[in-house]
Amino acid sequence: MNRFVVISGCSGGGKSTLLAELKRRGYAVVEEPGRRVVARELNGDGRALPWVDGAAFARKAIELSLEDRSAAEQRTGWVFFDRGLIDAAAALQHFTGEPALAELRDKHRYNEIVFMTPPWPEIYITDEERRHGLRDAIAEYDRLCEAYPSIGYEISLLPKIDVQGRADFILAALRADAIDAE
Repeated sequence: MNRFVVISGCSGGGKSTLLAELKRRGYAVVEEPGRRVVARELNGDGRALPWVDGAAFARKAIELSLEDRSAAEQRTGWVFFDRGLIDAAAALQHFTGEPALAELRDKHRYNEIVFMTPPWPEIYITDEERRHGLRDAIAEYDRLCEAYPSIGYEISLLPKIDVQGRADFILAALRADAIDAE
């Protein structure tokens, strides 16, 4: 069973808060590649931004995601990814039409269960690194809900509950999946 677990879903759906809770509980976490690309670009020439050059942004996010996966090999136990390679490939495919997802069907796999944060308008906010509105966030969420199953992943929708409950939900699902795999 793959110990690399993706938490994906709607922007502003509580992923980063959930990852912080998992980290607080002692699990290894990997920060969202897209946010790191945006932060770097805002401090640099600013061209590989989703609202300036979406394809360049997605390519940098893919590159960073591959580096993250390689670095995560050194960790033991569950490693939780705030988005990752599939999200970046889905973005590239969206921006360019390139079949980026098909190339990942058998390469660089994560755990078969992908936990998705649904749109949650009550907590959605924009900031310097997240400039798109809720409508665009929901469109991205819809693309991801199609992308993951199209390459063999199972989506587990996270309930809209407090962060501790969400972390418990994920850990219980992973334990149950590990038992089923035995």
